[in-house]
Amino acid sequence: IRFLRHIERNSILLFMVPADTDNIAKEYKILLNELKQYNPELLHKKRLLAISKCDLLDDELEAELKKEVKKSVKGIEIIFISSHTEKGILKLKDLIWKSING
Repeated sequence: IRFLRHIERNSILLFMVPADTDNIAKEYKILLNELKQYNPELLHKKRLLAISKCDLLDDELEAELKKEVKKSVKGIEIIFISSHTEKGILKLKDLIWKSING
């Protein structure tokens, strides 16, 4: 948990969960719980959830996962990205920029 100290200065928190995990929403909630244990005040910061490795998904599975995750994780922007194919990377940068600069 020591590595969490630096995030207190950040204005936005980017959570990344791989698309090939068994339960994206559960993994996100685990990360939120760790954040809460470290400092509950950090839960008030703006958050984004990036689902990485989306190049492993076909369009149908990605659409299904989007629906499932949006139903389980409310109140934050969710984006599917792939560093391999660069899918969603520009959109993610734009979302971060807009979140930081209002």
